[in-house]
Amino acid sequence: MSEERVIASYLVETPYTLEHAAAVIAGEQSTGTFTAVPGETDELKERYGARVEGIEALGEAGEPSLPGSKPPARHDGKFRRGVVRVSFPLHNFGPSIPNLLSAVAGNLYELQELSGLRLLDLELPEAFGALYPGPKFGIEGTRRLTGVTGRPILGTIVKPSIGLTPEQLSELVMKLALAGMDFIKDDELNGNPPFAPLAAKVQAVMEAVERAADKTGKKLMYAFNITGDIDELRRNHDTVVKAGGSCVMVSVMSIGLSGLAYLNTFSEVPIHAHRNQWGMLTRSPLLGMEFTAFQKLCRLAGADQLHVNGLNSKFYESNESVIRSMEACTAPLLGGYQTMPVVSSMQWAGTAAPTYEALRSVDVMHLAGGGMLAHPDGPAAGFASMQQGWEAAVQGIPLDVYAADHPELLRAIGKYGKG
Repeated sequence: MSEERVIASYLVETPYTLEHAAAVIAGEQSTGTFTAVPGETDELKERYGARVEGIEALGEAGEPSLPGSKPPARHDGKFRRGVVRVSFPLHNFGPSIPNLLSAVAGNLYELQELSGLRLLDLELPEAFGALYPGPKFGIEGTRRLTGVTGRPILGTIVKPSIGLTPEQLSELVMKLALAGMDFIKDDELNGNPPFAPLAAKVQAVMEAVERAADKTGKKLMYAFNITGDIDELRRNHDTVVKAGGSCVMVSVMSIGLSGLAYLNTFSEVPIHAHRNQWGMLTRSPLLGMEFTAFQKLCRLAGADQLHVNGLNSKFYESNESVIRSMEACTAPLLGGYQTMPVVSSMQWAGTAAPTYEALRSVDVMHLAGGGMLAHPDGPAAGFASMQQGWEAAVQGIPLDVYAADHPELLRAIGKYGKG
């Protein structure tokens, strides 16, 4: 273990030189502080100190991106930007996600020498694989449980997000299951509220799922939102599994990566990982974290399905950023850790083509709330239109051409394609 290192890549902005900023990051996050202290020997620094592995200059700015930086006394008015790679000895923290984050994303965000900082990526040694087994189901397990092969897993989100009683929810799920949906998930806003306790919701939903399966021969996957305090996770998970459920959902930022890893130690069904609150960590281009780094930690901790936003969505994120997120989820990681990217937000049949063009794969979960539920001819037609959108995308047929012989797709274009 003593020879293994974690390499963190950062986008840095500084009123100092990039070399000085990199050295400050390496020192602050390992053996150093603002002044020399007794015991900080050369031998100690050699064994435990972080090391600057590379610096790539990217340009300069005329003003700081973030408040609170303190330029040197004779500052030339330039704020230098670049990518800095710093390596940390694994024996400083061991294969522990919480302690890893303290090293690579700790107090360095508050340093006066920096006017911008963003964690771009992490290179992790094999030791993390021994402690964190990652997804138990991933893409293959999700496909096996849904019975869907050769195309994306298509589904929707319960809408309205809040306010449905268990009885009303049961009616909605029955309608959607009979419409042929592969997958339905709770909204992240609806976990275990007093007006619809999780136990009652699970019972009502699973009764509808089973009744629909008796009629259609297809049992859809429903992701129950079991987000809660750590001591609630096992109880909530067990409630779902005992009722015959095949998926649980958690808000990763709410329960933390340690909460996700804990859930993965006993989970018997796929874990649908929602990234709500992610924007506060990434929306500023010179602050926070790139999804490329975050998704690796989610995969290690056991996310079988992971949200990546959607192309042409209602959110601020650029399509280029969404594409990077989709690609990141399926990039090699320690020889495995297959996680299914979940595309959602303002999706409809017309977003299938750009999604397929970007991913060049059907190994994706494509969710549409209003894009299915609000179809002019109802949810069944909405589901059919999504299937048709993907058929056109995979075959390389323009959407309007394919729609000429597919009325559900044509009607979807008429409603959603105007924007």
